[in-house]
Amino acid sequence: MQFLRTSIAAIVALTATLAAGPLERSELVLVRAVLDGDTIDVTRLGRVRLLGIDAPEIGRVYDTAAPFAYAARDKLAGLVLHRWVRLESDGQRVDVYKRRLAYVVTEDDVCANVVLVREGLARVTARVRLARLDELKGAEAEARSFRKGIWGAAPPDQAPGYTRRRSWPRSPSSTHRSARSANTTSSTTGSTTGRSGSSSFSSRRAR
Repeated sequence: MQFLRTSIAAIVALTATLAAGPLERSELVLVRAVLDGDTIDVTRLGRVRLLGIDAPEIGRVYDTAAPFAYAARDKLAGLVLHRWVRLESDGQRVDVYKRRLAYVVTEDDVCANVVLVREGLARVTARVRLARLDELKGAEAEARSFRKGIWGAAPPDQAPGYTRRRSWPRSPSSTHRSARSANTTSSTTGSTTGRSGSSSFSSRRAR
């Protein structure tokens, strides 16, 4: 039954894409670098942001990467790095950072945007009607059904907030460590609790 629902969703998405008409495609460009799970650098055009999706953030400098950030980047690299691709424009051409917005399509007609979403390595973030929106949503529904990638740690009906590390649940072991650390800190600072339940050490400091 699950396979049947997935197949129907894929057919509906494909039909909607075909009905929307052909998208404007660029000439072949070579992918020189994959910066993260949703950004590449190509010849002649520079940086390109994959349209309609958002992959987990890779930490910069001292930040820690979000779960599946490197998996998303590596998957995208395996699809397009040092290969010729075409860029499909749909609606808005550039984002606020002057990166080109596009679907990235390989020479064998595979849309990298859709692959990342289907593998659970990106989520659909489009807020406007796009030609491939139904296809992307169908891929996301499949990933959520099979709890792939980012969807494995979240309930099926709740999107994971993977772009912010604090939204990910902490492991039981880390919670216990935090509790022990708090107890140790309390004992070393000499705090005591009176009848009111407040710390006498804090009260003295407040005065």
